Amino acid sequence: MKQLTKAEEEIMQILWQLKKANVKAIIEEFPNPKPAYNTVSTIVRILESKGFVDYEKQGKGHVYFPLMQQQEYSNQSINKLVDNYFQGSFKSMVSFFMKKNDISLNELESVLKEINKKEK
Repeated sequence: MKQLTKAEEEIMQILWQLKKANVKAIIEEFPNPKPAYNTVSTIVRILESKGFVDYEKQGKGHVYFPLMQQQEYSNQSINKLVDNYFQGSFKSMVSFFMKKNDISLNELESVLKEINKKEK
């Protein structure tokens, strides 16, 4: 999977939320100051070349939609994080976040319950 830049990921988050949108609708979702039309248009075309979005012709313009689901991208990103920074060990990652983020016992128990649900 190709990695997304921060700007590309911001646009993908908007497209995942809207399902389909033209460049103007994407820009409307950004907080002020809004990015330039040409900037967003260029990033959307890059996302298209990377295989993350496609478009339908609508009049003179295009309506873009995501090809990759948000959950699929999230899963691949987490797996890459675990592989690159924790030598593929989920246990090491959880341990790291527990130490750095001061996770409470209740939060840890909640995570363990979720893991147990997945195993069943």
